[in-house]
Amino acid sequence: MREPWIIGVSGASGTPYAKAVIGALLDAGESVDLVVSRAARLTLLDETGATIRDAHWKDDVAAWLGRDLGDLTYWPAGDLAAGPSSGSYPARGMAVVPASTAACAGIAIGLSKDLLQRAAEVNLKERRRTVVVPRETPVTRSHLEHLIALVDAGAVVLPASPGFYGSGADATAQQLIDFIAGKVLDSLGVEHTLMRRWSGQIGER
Repeated sequence: MREPWIIGVSGASGTPYAKAVIGALLDAGESVDLVVSRAARLTLLDETGATIRDAHWKDDVAAWLGRDLGDLTYWPAGDLAAGPSSGSYPARGMAVVPASTAACAGIAIGLSKDLLQRAAEVNLKERRRTVVVPRETPVTRSHLEHLIALVDAGAVVLPASPGFYGSGADATAQQLIDFIAGKVLDSLGVEHTLMRRWSGQIGER
């Protein structure tokens, strides 16, 4: 039985994180269900020039990722009757990357504004691994309260705050992106080689 990881891309800046996570999951032979919010489409266009249209999603997503799609299924964000909206739909878990403050708030209070929020709520209620990657700074009290509510509901809150110990002061943007993507996969329990791990020895790479 197919049991995909659901990847939700919300409207926060940081769509390259989503690309790295999806690519690593596919490289690991995992199945992926993709949900891109309406706001995320605008951010994706602004950050990468990529366009994702529901009617042409295969070509558009392949162009954005720059690779073969493997076992990837796309669900329109407005389709609240889609598979991931139900707890009976077999899924291994979900990552919302990047996670806007609006998406975090909607998931925390069970708003189910769109499929992304609904799928995340379903994964939490079914006690599946759920990771949210907020990329906002500074944060307000309400932002923090929503993140605490997500932690209390069982989610892993994984801010997009890369470490530099794996690549040093001369780290490339891609290395920093891969660090966060690697931490997401660690939280999902999926093996990867995206980042260099801390060895316990200062100066060792």
